Amino acid sequence: MLDTTPQTPEGKVLWHFATSLDGFVAGPDHEMDWMIGTNRDTLIDEYVATLGAVLGGRTGWDMAAASGARPYGDWEGPIFVLTHHPEDAEPAEGVTFLTCEPAEAVRITRDAAGGKNVEVHSPTVGRQLLELGLIDEIDLHISPVLLGDGIRLYDKPGYAPVHLDRVGDDGSSSEVNVRYRLASRA
Repeated sequence: MLDTTPQTPEGKVLWHFATSLDGFVAGPDHEMDWMIGTNRDTLIDEYVATLGAVLGGRTGWDMAAASGARPYGDWEGPIFVLTHHPEDAEPAEGVTFLTCEPAEAVRITRDAAGGKNVEVHSPTVGRQLLELGLIDEIDLHISPVLLGDGIRLYDKPGYAPVHLDRVGDDGSSSEVNVRYRLASRA
């Protein structure tokens, strides 16, 4: 399997998530404890170096605020949260609540990113931006775990498939082949 080139700060809008093998980005009620024990450490420095701003949704923000979590642990850049109800949101330093249309939220977030990448950390906001043609790349890290239930990255029953081109590969519709076996429990 070919790896893509390292992430660069090109001012892209990345829909960026770790996902379970069965397509969930969070467990039921937005739980993230399933990621404990997955090895993603090698990519964190690359993404932090290229990240200018984060755009997220309200439900994810509420979960992060309750635990005191920030993207990549201690990243200190600007975070924007798209919400219909900013009046009851938990405030935090470096977090701005937006009540505008998604396209305007991207414009604001891109301006704040200063030419670096914007990462979208919300399935709902990401789907809206995808429909508006405002996502430059979808960047997934597939973890070797099956959740069986939770929040899907892309959940839009009854709509036509969205076809993608794989970055860093000559075949526009190449599959990614992954093979796992059940982890032994000692």
